Amino acid sequence: MKTNLPLDADRLWADVMALADITDPVRPYTRRSFTALFLEGRAWLAQRFAEAGLVTRIDTAGNLIGRIEGNNPELGVIAIGSHSDTVPSGGRFDGIAGVATGLEIVRALRQSGARLDHTIEIIDFLAEEPSEYGLSCVGSRGMTGSLDGKMLDLTEPGGETLRDALRRVGGNPDRLIEAKRNDISAFLELHIEQGIVLESRSLDVGVVTSIVGIRRIEIVFQGEADHAGTTPMALRHDALAAAANTVAAVRRVAEQLAAEGENYFVATVGILTVEPSASNIVPGRCRLVIDARTTNPELTARFVGTIDLESAAHAAAAKVTRPKFETLSDGPPVACDPDLRAALRQGAHDLGLGEMDLPSGAGHDAAFMSRIAPSAMVFVPCRKGKSHAPEEWADREAIAAGAAVIYQAVRALDQSLPRSRGGEAA
Repeated sequence: MKTNLPLDADRLWADVMALADITDPVRPYTRRSFTALFLEGRAWLAQRFAEAGLVTRIDTAGNLIGRIEGNNPELGVIAIGSHSDTVPSGGRFDGIAGVATGLEIVRALRQSGARLDHTIEIIDFLAEEPSEYGLSCVGSRGMTGSLDGKMLDLTEPGGETLRDALRRVGGNPDRLIEAKRNDISAFLELHIEQGIVLESRSLDVGVVTSIVGIRRIEIVFQGEADHAGTTPMALRHDALAAAANTVAAVRRVAEQLAAEGENYFVATVGILTVEPSASNIVPGRCRLVIDARTTNPELTARFVGTIDLESAAHAAAAKVTRPKFETLSDGPPVACDPDLRAALRQGAHDLGLGEMDLPSGAGHDAAFMSRIAPSAMVFVPCRKGKSHAPEEWADREAIAAGAAVIYQAVRALDQSLPRSRGGEAA
């Protein structure tokens, strides 16, 4: 690992650790969006942004933004960011490392005496992780015009709407249109890989080629609840029997599609609820939710079509109905910008770092940002691929190397990006 990096690895590491320490002590490392701990972390970040010379604000979509003007603001913004919220009992690096990277890049630029032509913004997106309101990527949806009224009306278990929660953290749902941007020339995000490819190959960074599309499907099987001891097998209407065979079909079909070629495909049944859920009752109702992810939407279409047919057949075989087969959400796969990827690869080469191309099997704010600006990502290795768990770990040197790659790319893009723009900030 290179030691002559153009930024302060110790300072970057200290920021990551300090923000990680703002956590629920009973469930480290937990800092859920919209909570008091999340707002405490935001306050800490805002202070650090200000100390670095950034002008700080919260936009109407609830994103924390630090900004330093360029020599030629008409060229637009080079934005760097990620998120500071976590899943319950999450990790110290997912999202956090990306925000801290942006902050350290600004400090390193100022320390070097450089002032870029483009304006630089560091963004802490609101609620990238699934929130209590049932929605992820709230801030990046808002910044890209993808947060609608139906989403704002979602409620958490206590009854508060996302609309009211957004106001509570400094956003303004009544003026959400003001958060939509058309002045961003490039968006870059650092993230831990959440996989073992880089670690297993002893490589320093991954340049992300694409971010998977995610389709979530809800299936409900309706049968009849009966006594488990007195109802003959031939007379049962067992909803779980249909669901179990469908779960097996999801695994089998996903494995077939994944083995076809270079396209990435995975599918999981992560939710399975059984009613009445008693040991002596034949299940009368069963609900399952499928999470299917791919870099090729044609594979998703084939998967959904096959599972539709198979689940209907399993329902008939179990003598139950299938009242619901519904898409809950559908985000298309996103290809990262080739010019930004080339700048990242060149940055790695200039620093003498080992790199490779690889897809992202997880969703990120960069997927939404690609709707309004060229976007790309850098992955850094994490131990055993662990993420969304207290064991999540990335080495100090790994984060510094990834941050240095983005630093190099930002300086190069400042000169190579188009020198004219068609729009201004919203």
